[in-house]
Amino acid sequence: MATSIRAFVLHHTQLRSVPGLSGIRLHLADEVLPLWRAVQVETGDAEAALPYWAFAWAGGLAIGHYLGEHPEAVAGRRVFDLASGSGLCAIVAMNAGAAEATAADIDAFAVAAVGLNARANGRRVSVVGRDPLDEEPPEVDVILAGDCFFDAGLARRVLPWLLRARDRGIDVLVGDPGRRYLPTDQLAELASYEVRTTTELEDIELKQGAVFRLRPTRGDEALARFRPEHS
Repeated sequence: MATSIRAFVLHHTQLRSVPGLSGIRLHLADEVLPLWRAVQVETGDAEAALPYWAFAWAGGLAIGHYLGEHPEAVAGRRVFDLASGSGLCAIVAMNAGAAEATAADIDAFAVAAVGLNARANGRRVSVVGRDPLDEEPPEVDVILAGDCFFDAGLARRVLPWLLRARDRGIDVLVGDPGRRYLPTDQLAELASYEVRTTTELEDIELKQGAVFRLRPTRGDEALARFRPEHS
């Protein structure tokens, strides 16, 4: 099965340079919807997840730019890339000198894509193919969370997990173009970049992607932002 998934990713993508990130190449697709339909057919699942793994999204691109400018944020440190998709953030972290990087994604196609993309960039990235939000935060130094706040249900799970990680002394960097469920009251903006996404699902091709750090204060009240009445 793993072999067929890797073959599927290779068949439906092309290895290309990532706009704005010198030296980074990913297996990317041209259009989301035809690929999504192909995933549905391949899996026999009409509810299959969108193929987030085949595109470079604004939040991940912003993190890529930030780590290129500030390698000290990850250099010599253990990095965990949450909801990794293509593995872009983990790969950039390794380029910036991270001691190790682990990419996590629940999509089996993403797991395959991370492996292929890491190899294409000459980097070693470990992959976790399960939902880390069901567990305690890992024993790492930095968590990268790119494009994790586009959905209310996901945001309700991601925020408390990231807060627990922060309260354990883990640095948390969030990359996002300002989507609806971004918990801005818990974030301090570090930098903003004009990024060129590789998917037509973003409302405009050029977006402002920002990188944030979780504020160093406990904020249980922030969880109210994602209670059901705010969905």
